[in-house]
Amino acid sequence: MAESNKNNKKKQSTLSVYLYIPNITGYIRIIMNVVAFARCFQDKKLFAILYFISFVCDGLDGWLARKFNQVSTFGAVLDMVTDRVSTACLLVVLSQCYRRPGSTIFLSLLSLDIASHWLQMYSTFLSGKATHKDVKDSTNWLFRLYYGNRAFMAYCCVASELLYIIFFLLAETQSESVIEVLLTGLKHGYLSFPVAVALFGWAIKQAINVIQMKTAADVCVLYDLNKKQQKQY
Repeated sequence: MAESNKNNKKKQSTLSVYLYIPNITGYIRIIMNVVAFARCFQDKKLFAILYFISFVCDGLDGWLARKFNQVSTFGAVLDMVTDRVSTACLLVVLSQCYRRPGSTIFLSLLSLDIASHWLQMYSTFLSGKATHKDVKDSTNWLFRLYYGNRAFMAYCCVASELLYIIFFLLAETQSESVIEVLLTGLKHGYLSFPVAVALFGWAIKQAINVIQMKTAADVCVLYDLNKKQQKQY
């Protein structure tokens, strides 16, 4: 009887985490993304609206977690997986909207995004840190600024996603050149400023991905070297 009560309490405790307000927000984000990508080629405007709202909610669930004291490891993982999968899907869609080398560029950006974040998460685990955003010991000032300043990180992330959405909205045929579309956006009256601002933030974000991948790889290598030294002694 005591064991049964213990299991029931454990199930209730587990369920309560799944039903945290920020985690429910995460589920809504997933649903919006599913609908957005299901309709992306039929209704571009609907896709852009749903995708962008979902991305903005990325900041909302973090705020809700802190406000209601509902921070959880599951929520953090759900948040990151949703972000990475959403961006990956958008880059795959963009690779189908442009001819080479545009398609190759978007797939390369997809590979960089996944590789850098996966390495960062794994290196965090090896280092025994609580979060992948803990980079206070990094020697790279831009890397520390990115993860240490919430507003700066938000700008880079939003700018990057906004640029991808603009590329998607401007693409009309599979034969288009990504460079030509970018130049058109920069020269186009009301689009020139948001494209320029988004392009700058996107460039910083890609630089961070490269720095992150190299830094995380160094942590993995140092971990192996330390293990070998410990075995020798």
